[in-house]
Amino acid sequence: MTENGEDATLVRHPGAPDLRLAAGTPGQAPPTVAAAQGGRPGEETPDDLPRDRNQAILEAAKQVGAVLKRGGHRFALAGSVAVYAHGGSGNLQHDVDFCVRPEDAEPVAATLREAGLTVYTPPEDWLIKATCFGQEVDIIFELAHRPVSVEMLDRAEELPVESVRMPVLAPTDLLWSLMAAFSEHHCDFGAVLPIARTLREKVDWKRVRRDCGDEPMPAAFFFLLERLNVI
Repeated sequence: MTENGEDATLVRHPGAPDLRLAAGTPGQAPPTVAAAQGGRPGEETPDDLPRDRNQAILEAAKQVGAVLKRGGHRFALAGSVAVYAHGGSGNLQHDVDFCVRPEDAEPVAATLREAGLTVYTPPEDWLIKATCFGQEVDIIFELAHRPVSVEMLDRAEELPVESVRMPVLAPTDLLWSLMAAFSEHHCDFGAVLPIARTLREKVDWKRVRRDCGDEPMPAAFFFLLERLNVI
C-alpha cells in the first residue's frame, strides 16, 4: 500500500521466499480457507476464483480476516477494501492490505500457513505477502516509514466487509498512511483524491496535517484539497 524503504528489524526471513503451499497437520482437519472453498486458496481454479475481480478481492479479504480473527491476532484492514468498508467505491485496487504490529508478523504468517495459504517474503522489508483465491494479500507492519502501533490498531473500527465483521483502519489513519507515503517516486494524487472526497467528513484533517509535518508532497496534496473545497 505504501512505498517504503526503512529497515524493519523485527521481521527478517533469510533466504529465498517459500512459495509452496503449507501442508496441513497430519491427522487434523482444522477450519481453513481451503476447506471453506473445497480447494487450496492459493490456486486459481474456476470453482474458487469469482469471475469479477472486485468480488475476488473482497472474498480474499473476508477469508483472511476470518482466519486472523479465529487466531486471536491484533490487526486492521487497510487499503482500498478498508475504504470500501467505510462506504467508499467498490472499484478496488489490485490487492488486499492488512496492518499488524511488527512483533506479530511472524505469528500471523504462521496462522496463515496453517490455514493453507501461501506466505512468502518479498524484497521489501516492511511487509510479508500471502495469496488467497489468486489475490495478493499484503500483511503490512510498517506504514509510511513508521511501525504499526497498538494505538493505531486500538483506533480501528469494527465494520462489516460484506458478511464478515473485522477491525478496519480508522479513516484518519487511512488518509494519513496514503498521504505520508507520497514522495517524488510515488505521488499518485489522482488515486487518493476520490478517497479523500469520500471520507472527508470522517477524517481529522488537523491530525493528518500535523502527522504529515512539513513534507512537500502531502503539503501539495493539502493545497489541492483546499482549492477543490474538499476540506
